[in-house]
Amino acid sequence: MSSDTTMHMSAAVHESGGHADASGSASQHLDTSGASEGSGGGTVEAKARPKSPLHLSTIHESGYLHTSGEAIYVDDIPAPRGMLVGMVVGSPYPRARILKRDVSAAKLVPGVAAVLTAEDIPGHNDVAPFTHDEPLLAEDEVFAVGQSLAVVIADSYETCRKAAAKMVWEWEELPAVLTVQDAIQQQSYLTEPHVMKRGDVDQALAEAPVRFQGEVSTGGQDHFYLETHAALALPLEDGTYHVYSSTQHPSEVQAKVAEALGIRSHQVVVEVKRMGGGFGGKETQGAIFASLAALGSLYTKRPVKIWLNRDQDMVQTGKRHPFFSRYDAGFDNDGKLLALRVEGFSDGGWTSDLSGPILDRYMFHLDNAYYIPSLRLEARVARTNTVSNTAFRGFGGPQGMVVVETVMEEAAARLGMDPAVVRQRNFYGPAPRNMTPYWQEVPADRSQRVYDELTVSSNYAERRKEIDTFNASSTWIKRGISYQPVKFGISFTNSMLNQAGAFVLVYADGSVQLNHGGTEMGQGLHTKMISVCAHELGVPVEDIRLMSTATDKVPNTSATAASSGSDLNGAAVQNACQKLIKRLRPIAASLLQVDDPSALVFADGWVYPNGQPEHKVAFSAVAMQAYVEQVSLSATGFYRTPDIAYSAAEGRGKPFHYFAYGGAVLEVEVNAFTGEYRLLRADILHDVGHSLVPSIDQGQVEGAFIQGLGWLTCEELVWSKDGHLRTHSPDTYKIPAVGEAPVDFRVHLLERAAQDNVIHGSKAVGEPPFMLGIGIVSALRHAIAGFSSQAHVSVPLALPATPEAVLRAIEDVGFSSTL
Repeated sequence: MSSDTTMHMSAAVHESGGHADASGSASQHLDTSGASEGSGGGTVEAKARPKSPLHLSTIHESGYLHTSGEAIYVDDIPAPRGMLVGMVVGSPYPRARILKRDVSAAKLVPGVAAVLTAEDIPGHNDVAPFTHDEPLLAEDEVFAVGQSLAVVIADSYETCRKAAAKMVWEWEELPAVLTVQDAIQQQSYLTEPHVMKRGDVDQALAEAPVRFQGEVSTGGQDHFYLETHAALALPLEDGTYHVYSSTQHPSEVQAKVAEALGIRSHQVVVEVKRMGGGFGGKETQGAIFASLAALGSLYTKRPVKIWLNRDQDMVQTGKRHPFFSRYDAGFDNDGKLLALRVEGFSDGGWTSDLSGPILDRYMFHLDNAYYIPSLRLEARVARTNTVSNTAFRGFGGPQGMVVVETVMEEAAARLGMDPAVVRQRNFYGPAPRNMTPYWQEVPADRSQRVYDELTVSSNYAERRKEIDTFNASSTWIKRGISYQPVKFGISFTNSMLNQAGAFVLVYADGSVQLNHGGTEMGQGLHTKMISVCAHELGVPVEDIRLMSTATDKVPNTSATAASSGSDLNGAAVQNACQKLIKRLRPIAASLLQVDDPSALVFADGWVYPNGQPEHKVAFSAVAMQAYVEQVSLSATGFYRTPDIAYSAAEGRGKPFHYFAYGGAVLEVEVNAFTGEYRLLRADILHDVGHSLVPSIDQGQVEGAFIQGLGWLTCEELVWSKDGHLRTHSPDTYKIPAVGEAPVDFRVHLLERAAQDNVIHGSKAVGEPPFMLGIGIVSALRHAIAGFSSQAHVSVPLALPATPEAVLRAIEDVGFSSTL
């Protein structure tokens, strides 16, 4: 972290200290610096200033455990007595018919306890989240390299490998579809087209003073979480199971394990302490390995653990969806977008997984921050014989934004304008320029505010002039600068998933156990939930123990995904705590001998009348008295996001509760000899509302941005002609490291940005900053254009923009690096 980033973090912490809540909650924590804001706009006078951890920076709740190596992940759980391990045997072909399957010799290998294939599944041989098109183990045909054929259960992984080598398979190879372009040609699809439209796009395009067409291809991306997929299944009494799983979706794992075993959900408990990263890759696909581990436990009556090494994980699990898009755009001579037609295709792989919803979010973000008067947007999921692609940070949104950002770049080149100006002129604004392609209103768009503040704080205009001057005098090194806006919708687009639960227990000594339905994968969700709970109950964070996420504590949860973890679970935690405070108020009033329980303040482990902090009673004493008076000290909480609905058939609705905004100014330096480049400086201003924990949000912005850079610059998935992944380990697949981070990294959180009707005025942060990384493409194009003899030139830069791609683009604009 640069000193400038540290400075901005300190400023964010300072700014957060004096703000009041904007959630409209009935919180009893009052701020004496002024008034406590609510969604109704009223004020409450306060004379005391109780402590609260909300809106203050703190370390991650497991930070010390992470750095000391004491944090427990699935593979760290002490091996239960008699534990066996499992290994998944994958298909060697992208598509083939199974003619013979003989595992008898494998079963005879010493140390092998079971070898299981599709016939051994007592329940449903299906692990798809909702489309029922993904068998847990292949039956008669395989559709991708790495598809699960069998699972070996043995005393060691070495024994598993020996057994796998003894299996006999005979195959009939079948024609495979390996690229999106092949799928389009062969009409191989997983979905029907999804269409959004407005106005007469044909006429608007025909009349546009500036019209052009193009194509955009974005590649996949491996999740490369530090902890690979892992699951440990324990068989218990009476046909029940306890499963430890590295998953973002415990309830789905619970359901899929039960279905595979032919039992009911109440017979399975799934527990998640933490994950070593997820990024969407553990939203659905963790169910595969948990189900196979549980299947092994069913047959052996012993605990079974399945853990994938890095190569196995990369070969067998899905990636970010590659997309191929065609566009036709029309602008006026001032740089305003008049009309846009887009036809998009995603590579779903061999099964549906979450490809349909991901395609929807691609569609929802083809506008990014820009109003499009006339449009027709159409997209479809292609079926190929590759791994089943799945959720990844942004969930299709990044792929959509790259399309419209390419359009903005091309328009700027043709018009001879600064791309930042073209972008700014197309921001959403007052009606009628406030309606998205799916007919959701964009209220109080913050794109212009972010642009105004960031272009000034980053000194964008002067730096661009300085770069143009530098480029004019430098032959072999060129620089470029860009402005990248982001507008990202927040909510699950499947409205029923916008719900969450919590379970809070107060013990007679005043200590607290907190359960909620979200999962921790390093993003700091648990840290935020502890802060919310401490604020609502008025107890120190040290008095709260955050429990493992488990399906026997909070049932029927949604995945921790869609950047909604804090919004949903935070509101559920708040709801549970408010129930408890309502029960405790009259008890505390009796102990304090005051007449008005509603005037009591719960803060920092004490309870006292507002304005009289010296007349207090300990929260622990109130809890003990509640126990004595036989008052329940546990409560469940629940929250559902209001007013979310969308009709795919009509292409209309309100799929999002609100929008998050951000902006980035990026400066790069490119070497003409090698195509290598450095990100010299990044200035980021991001909208997280009134941050629950600024230090956590700061880290999310930084990490998401770097991951976005990786997707578009160095992370390249390479497949062989026979469908095998060639880049399946760190020696061939490059993720961004310290060298790819900006030399000068400045990150700031937008101030005075509280969001109505969200937990304490906060906003989601997990996904939106990822798209700020798209700005690297614009900065590189600016630098590459500097190598051209033409004043304004379109730069054909392939993605990911590896040094090889940059070098080719330099040559394509007419520059020769020959000395």
